[in-house]
Amino acid sequence: MASDTHHPKTALAPMILIVTLFFLWGVANNLNDVLIPHLKKAFFLTDLRSGLVQSAFYLGYFFLALPAGLVMRRYGYKTAVIVGLLLFGLGALLFYPAAQVQQYGLFLGALFVIASGLAFLETSANPLITVLGDPAKAEQRLNFAQAFNPLGSITAVVVGRQFILSGVEPTKAEFAAMSPAQLAAFQTAEAHSTQIPYLIIAAVVLVWAVLVAITRFPHAAGRPDADEADAALPAGQAISGLFARPRFLFGVVAQFFYVGAQVGVWSYMIRYAQHEIPGMGEKTAAAYLSWSLVGFMAGRFIGTALMNRVSPSLLMAVFAAINVVLTLTAALVGGQVGLYALAATSFFMSIMFPTIFASSLKGLGPLTKTGSSFLVMSIIGGAVLTAVMGAISDVSAITFAILVPSACFAVVSLFGFTAGPATRADLKATAGAHA
Repeated sequence: MASDTHHPKTALAPMILIVTLFFLWGVANNLNDVLIPHLKKAFFLTDLRSGLVQSAFYLGYFFLALPAGLVMRRYGYKTAVIVGLLLFGLGALLFYPAAQVQQYGLFLGALFVIASGLAFLETSANPLITVLGDPAKAEQRLNFAQAFNPLGSITAVVVGRQFILSGVEPTKAEFAAMSPAQLAAFQTAEAHSTQIPYLIIAAVVLVWAVLVAITRFPHAAGRPDADEADAALPAGQAISGLFARPRFLFGVVAQFFYVGAQVGVWSYMIRYAQHEIPGMGEKTAAAYLSWSLVGFMAGRFIGTALMNRVSPSLLMAVFAAINVVLTLTAALVGGQVGLYALAATSFFMSIMFPTIFASSLKGLGPLTKTGSSFLVMSIIGGAVLTAVMGAISDVSAITFAILVPSACFAVVSLFGFTAGPATRADLKATAGAHA
């Protein structure tokens, strides 16, 4: 791989390419929030079965995060990024045959492949940002880079609302009155509406893979030197070293619950809106999600600015505590007030993922890349807790399912309030890893 350590100007193109990844995986993640109600309607699914969209997606993160870390340790950040983009593009291409044969399981398989690619992208891009400057500013720097992620999220919901959601929502009586031919035509139209958006995504992602491959990157992004500490450290020793760090392990747990809360809120916001505001159409409900994501983007920039004056961990703890109150309002009050409260949570969620990520990686030294893999694996919280919310909704109501994010935000708040300088156990373990 080409590298350049003496000409900083050549780093501008790589920086643009990598920051754009945050936008691209924002698109992939938040199209799921549109796919859930869309596929629920097209395949007549329960809330639990429609929630499997997120389960299949985040299982991809879980199973591919460690392999991504191994590729990154052996071949460097750039190779991991290219592999991730190729998998991302392949998964998007698989939407075409899935829609042609109208099999829900194939849609889930395509999402799994997309998420496998995103596991490579997030495992490499997040730690790469944290090491590109002053370690004391790692949280702030990662929050800035992550601020471009909500642009992708907003784009996804707008595109999904316009080109995937049809706005055709037959009642049960209307479905019952349809002939088999009419019902088949309806399902075909609903399935096929996903094809063009995902083909466009595939084209963009694969072109991006080529651009990354032909662009000169700084030496640190390429294959590690043979004597580099994190490349030389055996994988087993790296993993056992991480388990000796209680602060890092708490970070993994906090990330699990945070992602579960974020994915659960966004996945069921359209469902919640239609449940709490009778007669609201899917496109109107999707507009609430769009504005919620605008708040998420604003929160990223405002939160990053506030970190100049307030400790990132403390700010996150306060934001998480506010979200406990907002989700309890959505669960227990409901109606228009509950919908506004649920939409407002996105603003306060904005800084949580990057702050947990950067705070958890502090002081890991040669364990940073492997630690990044575990933090990406913790994203499986989106698979587990979204399914739990769907199950609760099926046996009671979607409002009670919102109690799950309430509990999740309480865990994040506790992590933020207790996070601080590395504990003695962390420091002792770090010293042992360097020995």
